[in-house]
Amino acid sequence: MSGGYMGKMLFVNLSNGELRDEPLTDDLCRDFIGGYGLGARYIFSRQRANIDPLGPENILGFTTGPLSGSPALWGSRYTVVGKSPLTNTWGDANSGGDFGPYLKFAGYDAVFVTGASDKPVYLAVVDGKAELKDAADLWGKDSNETEDILQTQYGKNSRVACIGQSGEKLSLISCVMNDNGRAAGRSGMGAVMGSKRLKAIVVAGNAKVSVANPELARQLRSKFLKEASGPIADQRRKFGTCAGVARAAMSGDSPVKNWGGAGEVHFPNGKAISDVNVIKYEEKKYACWHCPTACGGIMRIKDGPYALEEGHKPEYETLASFGTICLNDNVESIIKANDICNRYGLDTISAGATIAFAIECYENGLISKADTGGIELTWGNHQAIIAMTERLARREGFGDVIADGVKKAAERIGKGAEEFAIHVGGQEIGMHDPKLAPGWATSYVIDATPGRHTQGWERFASRGLEMPPEEKRGERHKIVSNIVHVMNASGVCLFGYMTVSIGLVPEFLNAVTGWDLSIEDCQRIGERIANIRHAFNVREGENPLNRHVSGRFIGTPPIGVGPVGQVTVDLDDRVREYLQTMDWDPATAKPSQKTLLALGLNDVAQALYT
Repeated sequence: MSGGYMGKMLFVNLSNGELRDEPLTDDLCRDFIGGYGLGARYIFSRQRANIDPLGPENILGFTTGPLSGSPALWGSRYTVVGKSPLTNTWGDANSGGDFGPYLKFAGYDAVFVTGASDKPVYLAVVDGKAELKDAADLWGKDSNETEDILQTQYGKNSRVACIGQSGEKLSLISCVMNDNGRAAGRSGMGAVMGSKRLKAIVVAGNAKVSVANPELARQLRSKFLKEASGPIADQRRKFGTCAGVARAAMSGDSPVKNWGGAGEVHFPNGKAISDVNVIKYEEKKYACWHCPTACGGIMRIKDGPYALEEGHKPEYETLASFGTICLNDNVESIIKANDICNRYGLDTISAGATIAFAIECYENGLISKADTGGIELTWGNHQAIIAMTERLARREGFGDVIADGVKKAAERIGKGAEEFAIHVGGQEIGMHDPKLAPGWATSYVIDATPGRHTQGWERFASRGLEMPPEEKRGERHKIVSNIVHVMNASGVCLFGYMTVSIGLVPEFLNAVTGWDLSIEDCQRIGERIANIRHAFNVREGENPLNRHVSGRFIGTPPIGVGPVGQVTVDLDDRVREYLQTMDWDPATAKPSQKTLLALGLNDVAQALYT
């Protein structure tokens, strides 16, 4: 077995309680690396099409990469995978913290869960042995309480991934939490976990991640630590991702007023929720496993209506989703909203976007004060935003109407509410506006996980990556997207990857595994991962070209105000160029049989063409 891998996966059937190990083959690792590459390969081959994502047949995976828990810098990530109940297509969600490395220390590269328990359970994986345990006393507790109870029981060297009450109640925007505030946020994977009545996975162990060339890994750490310097790296260490929220709002990067406004017109006080005004509540810094950046922070609000003894620093996406798009410049309320979402287990992007949608429905008379239970949902009303977030988290009153995101909420409200529901294919969109940087639009619309802000396009081209001329937009998008797939699958953090040169991933992969991958090899592997994720959706009967695309986020028609007020993104041309480069059909987006066979995806070709 190559270095970097523990060499086995755990398979759990909650319907009959069966637990079994399966070896991880070297060929599978070389072809798909890990993370959602491994997850997509496994689930495509073992799950039939068109199953209910909240039914027992849906396979829920927790996957690591070879660099998770290794000497590689920023090697802290794990991925939750499965069919998304929010989009009804492929779903994955990436998280940092300690859980991914500790899953490997417990002896496994991945855990796959199928079936559904008839009562709440949790899975304990300790020193290579797995056991299902009763979770009746944990059901109904928030994610922090759940984690604290299990860590007390299993010791300080254990780590927990779990759901809060929102996942238990099958909110389609619920997520999987770990480390008291790190979230595998997107795709509604918390609802999948809740549908299986799996409250938590606790992992502990002393297994070591093998390294093929420890001396080379040590040299690479020194090399890339020296690269991880300069103004951008220093800013991230000081502030984390809250740095530049004000600048993003004013430039047109952050969406404002539910994607219909502009910073200088509707949100001129962006500084109130940016950098220094966020970290003044920071009690101490927080780092994911062995991370040299430590972009996280532990927050405290000493008094007032949003007093908080301890919570996590809100990320940029949260500051935008509960700030700029809600016109809320009260930073304490955003810290509180972040804590509510973390404890109940909600994706902050989707939750904030859903509150903004509800505010616009209220403003336009589609819902009334009687509907909201007396809450005046007006722009910037931070008291109302917090009150409705709590109801959403608990599925109480009007919160039950909006607990499954903007698409479902618009269907329930009717009266033309879909005009204000900003999403792609059911998924609320990441907090970066394609009208400022159009490459976002291609990723948001065509990636296997729609609306995703962490998928690759030109912005994520690391230093030293050779790129074709700017007019070859499809090729440029493909190159960066493929590299980012390998980075995600390897277990490396996107922020680390963006801080240093392109060699970070292949050089550490080679040192840890013993392989000899070039950038070109990584391109090929990334293309294979892209195709199997996409093929999952095609087999489901989904054509991304038919996805609902809210016109407001691409400027159709132009919003008319601010620095991007007259911009309309040439989305159709950009998508067409990308499809052509990928050799995907321009009408159906189906990968060509030739490409699938060339990538060694023979069974995928057979599934799509017979």
